[in-house]
Amino acid sequence: MLRVILTQLLLFLLPFLGFAIWLAINKKAQTSKNWREGPMVWLVIAGMGLVIAGLVGLATIEGLPEGQVYKPAELRDGVLIPGHYE
Repeated sequence: MLRVILTQLLLFLLPFLGFAIWLAINKKAQTSKNWREGPMVWLVIAGMGLVIAGLVGLATIEGLPEGQVYKPAELRDGVLIPGHYE
């Protein structure tokens, strides 16, 4: 689960990283004015778009194994039996 969260966080931050690199390449990063007056709304929208695309991709790629049913974790006689596919 941590891997999924970190992947989605990275996808959200990619537009901001790209903007920072663009500012550095164009020598405009010397002032914080470019960050305050920058396209923050568009960066957030682009980041959310990447997160949604990542979640859709994750759902389609890492789906259930075909022909199997998921059995949730259960506590049987004081022993935790993890969830599994049957």
